[in-house]
Amino acid sequence: MAALTRIACLGLQRQASITRLFSTSPGVSSGLSFELTPEQNEYQQMARKFAKEVIIPAAPHYDQTGEYPWDIVKQAWELGLMNTGVSPECGGLGLGILDDCIIAEELAYGCTGIMTAMSANGLACAPVSVAGNTKQKKKYFGRLTEAPIMAAYCVTEPGAGSDVNGLKTKAVKKGNDWVINGNKMWITNGGVANWYFVLARTAEAGVPASQAFTGFIVDADLPGVTPGRKEWMMGQRASNTVGVTFEDVVVPQENVLGEPGKGFLYAMAAFDRTRPGVAAGAVGLAKRALDESTKYSLERKTFDTPIINHQAVGFMLADMAIGLETSRLITYKSALEIDEGRRNTYYASIAKAYASEVANKSAADAVQIFGGNGYNREYPVEKLMRDAKIFMIYEGTSQTQRIVISRFIAEAAKKMQA
Repeated sequence: MAALTRIACLGLQRQASITRLFSTSPGVSSGLSFELTPEQNEYQQMARKFAKEVIIPAAPHYDQTGEYPWDIVKQAWELGLMNTGVSPECGGLGLGILDDCIIAEELAYGCTGIMTAMSANGLACAPVSVAGNTKQKKKYFGRLTEAPIMAAYCVTEPGAGSDVNGLKTKAVKKGNDWVINGNKMWITNGGVANWYFVLARTAEAGVPASQAFTGFIVDADLPGVTPGRKEWMMGQRASNTVGVTFEDVVVPQENVLGEPGKGFLYAMAAFDRTRPGVAAGAVGLAKRALDESTKYSLERKTFDTPIINHQAVGFMLADMAIGLETSRLITYKSALEIDEGRRNTYYASIAKAYASEVANKSAADAVQIFGGNGYNREYPVEKLMRDAKIFMIYEGTSQTQRIVISRFIAEAAKKMQA
């Protein structure tokens, strides 16, 4: 509890003076500083210590069994490493997206599956942060800060992932309530959640997506809510991923999020807040790949010398370092933009696409450096390679990010020509 009190104090300090990474530094003519603040360093060190002492030793067990890491989740909650973005009014620390990214990178270094399990609350909370009223925030964010419970973001369906306009789950108004019917798929924390953000169609076909969907906060214990079996994934197996069925689920009007018909906009706006954190998780995995590869290449010898002295290996490590440093910078940039009140969609998509691809290349190169040992489960890098792939898929595929980025480029070019 002492650690929780300390991090809470740091959160309050942040309210008085918004943390800035790229800030004007006294006496520095460039106007840029790439140093973390003392508070951010404390968040980082706490998360790093937790990852090395708690997550890394336990990660192989959860990867092999697929069990949900409740013990680790509860310890992280006690330390104040979860729900950090929830405002003090709702019992949280009120940290910014950049602070969350600093913490997420360290937790992901330990295990991205466990990190995803812990950070999925942030995705569920994001649309509520965007469009929720005070009563909704206090009720549902308050639950997360009062006890170590989880929430989930229910948008994807068996036939609709990136194509959100293809969602078939429907909500129909009946009196003062709404009745939801449909099936969601690939829902992180879906089987352990206390409540869900659910996106459902509330207009007939042909209505633009921006007017066709409504967001709802749905309690997991309502009659008709049925989580499915846990999916056995290639990687990040500690994360609970399931389908969720909604059959005649009655939701009160007070649980409608924002304005009816605008749920799609809220769901998409949520990604501006969460994609930097996904990118930070990929950065953490890339750093782990580099560290494990460097350590191994110093120990493993061929031709009477450590393999790090062979240019073929040395250059692979150099490329890992280049990717790591640059992906971290764009991740921090994307987080700082939204913390400073600016739209960050463009930077968030760049960060998410780039960092996820760096993580995948770094993990694959780590396996190559380990050689035959890298393909063996007794060594850590095969898990990194399995865990890395999902970063290019969830919260918008790399191809989807490129669509977003190219549209911003086109819009900017049109404005220049006007």
